[in-house]
Amino acid sequence: MAGGASCPQLAAAVSEAGGLGFLAAGYKTADGMYQEVKQVRGLTAQPFGVNLLMPQPNTADPGAVEIYRNQLAGEAAWYETPLGDPDSGRDDGYEAKLAILLDDPVPVVSFTFGCPTRDVLDSFAKAGTFTVVTVTTPEEAQAAQWAGADAVCVQGIEAGGHQGTHRDDPESDGAGIGLLSLIALIRETVQLPLIAAGGLMRGGQIAGVLAAGAVAAQLGTAFLVCPESGANALHKQAMTNPLFVRTELTRAFSGRPARGLVNRFMREHGPYAPAAYPQVHHLTSGLRKAAARTGDAQGMALWAGQGHRLARELPAGRLVDVLVAETDSARAALALGGSR
Repeated sequence: MAGGASCPQLAAAVSEAGGLGFLAAGYKTADGMYQEVKQVRGLTAQPFGVNLLMPQPNTADPGAVEIYRNQLAGEAAWYETPLGDPDSGRDDGYEAKLAILLDDPVPVVSFTFGCPTRDVLDSFAKAGTFTVVTVTTPEEAQAAQWAGADAVCVQGIEAGGHQGTHRDDPESDGAGIGLLSLIALIRETVQLPLIAAGGLMRGGQIAGVLAAGAVAAQLGTAFLVCPESGANALHKQAMTNPLFVRTELTRAFSGRPARGLVNRFMREHGPYAPAAYPQVHHLTSGLRKAAARTGDAQGMALWAGQGHRLARELPAGRLVDVLVAETDSARAALALGGSR
């Protein structure tokens, strides 16, 4: 959860309950990340992780971005806010974030949208930090193993938010692999521990991915509605609102494929959004904020996995406890069935 949902309060609550809470640093400044790491350390003595977004090559077609800007002119007028500068924020402070995390290590660092170099991963290994690379194909998993990652997060097509593909290829939009099939494929490709992610909302599903060969499960959407989550109240309400019955992958809000609840903005602009990240992200930033300010969920990026209707509004620590109990029960049932 690269935005505000994965905040220090949520990460600390999950870790305190025995899970591994994560801070999202992708859209934070280096100093903002540093301050949030300090906050988590003040809230818990338990291990936690930090997720970084890999810098992206500037391969966007300026003409396509300009056409999309023109298409969004009506949105800017409706929300009475200017469109953002698509070329702002080209440097997200990635190198500065690496330096901070190497100087004052946290237990786990994960990477999305690509794989760091071997030098970077070796530096974290020397610092005692466990590294994870998000992958969506067997080839990406193999690249992570070659680079020296300690584990891979296997992200199925069911996952909410951005797909963690290493190469943003518009021709493969929507061609992702379901989580269980992807686990099986990657298990035969690499010898790294696999962390399963994508649409997991219940302990029975967690037991399923553990039985399939994962060593752990990563959940985002399930924690989005927790009171500790930093997600906007409209976003939380939309998760189980009957107005939002399904999810789709879209480039409408960021220029990169991401799964969210289908709303007006996605329907009207998704088919025309170019493959241009982070240009489209910066272009629509003001619109998304204005929609949230005016209470209009139809103009917001409502990231959610396919299991969003199963969201439970529980305190994060309580949700961890419930998931553990459900997982234990399901695993016991599987073991009993296998012994017959």
